[in-house]
Amino acid sequence: MTPTETTSARAGTSQILTDALLLTAAEPEHFDEAWTATTQYCPWPKAYGGDMVAQATVAAIRSVAQDRMLHSMHSYFLRPVDIGAEVRYEVERLRDGRGYSSRQVRAFQAGKPVYVALASFHVPEGGGDFAAARPSRVPEPESLPSSATYLESCQPGTAQAGTMTEESRQYWSGGRSFDMRHVPGPVYVRVEGERVPSQAVWLRPFDALRPVQGLAPAQLAQAALAYACDYTILEPVLRTLGLAWADPGLVTASLDHAMWFHRPFAMDDWLLYAQQAASASAGRGLGLGRFFARDGVHVATVAQEGLIRGGQ
Repeated sequence: MTPTETTSARAGTSQILTDALLLTAAEPEHFDEAWTATTQYCPWPKAYGGDMVAQATVAAIRSVAQDRMLHSMHSYFLRPVDIGAEVRYEVERLRDGRGYSSRQVRAFQAGKPVYVALASFHVPEGGGDFAAARPSRVPEPESLPSSATYLESCQPGTAQAGTMTEESRQYWSGGRSFDMRHVPGPVYVRVEGERVPSQAVWLRPFDALRPVQGLAPAQLAQAALAYACDYTILEPVLRTLGLAWADPGLVTASLDHAMWFHRPFAMDDWLLYAQQAASASAGRGLGLGRFFARDGVHVATVAQEGLIRGGQ
């Protein structure tokens, strides 16, 4: 199967995500334990950064006791990673206390470090509670077009489509495991809506997440969110700069990433990803995002800086 055929065959399912989360135990070479995983197809020169974040999340989760949950993770992307190739994740058990555990995860490909992360876990406990409010006046996801619907009228090879190919259209439409619906509109081939430093994205897996060995349902939800969050976090920066993904000459790459998990959640309904551009300068952009459950509960927060160069 070619990459395009593979993506088409599984479009509209969450299998690409769950395949990315499958880890194989390996003999450690540097730290306390090791795992290998394979990056998934995408129509770009190098692998999707969410693969590394999610795979490192699973490696860290599988190294701690089941009485504690991941509450924060901080990552740096060191080198581009090859698509469809094996990545080796080495986990160092930095500390196990009564209430918290800390882990370092370092990823290697072809013998070189490509990604590094620190993860912290917490035994759930009681305490005061405050949560950010979900943005008001955001249309419900059922009233918004899916990416596939939006892209039906965009024909690759035309001036309006920019650098979009049939492969990238298929990938955006159904090859990312999640149905994504933008407010005010997507930035695939042009900036739909105003050039404002904010947007919202409703997202939901195309179908029920398949079980992944070594992960309880709550852990699988965290790994899935870690995977999905990288797809659109730089889009509010692109939007305010008037840039679209298919603009000729545009180059982007993830530089660093931070994520905090505040409350348990499920991945069986829509989540609202409210995003804000915090800065754009010196060829870098910083995006901030908050995830809200359908009932408005604030479940996670993301910050990511990325390289942004070129574009028209």
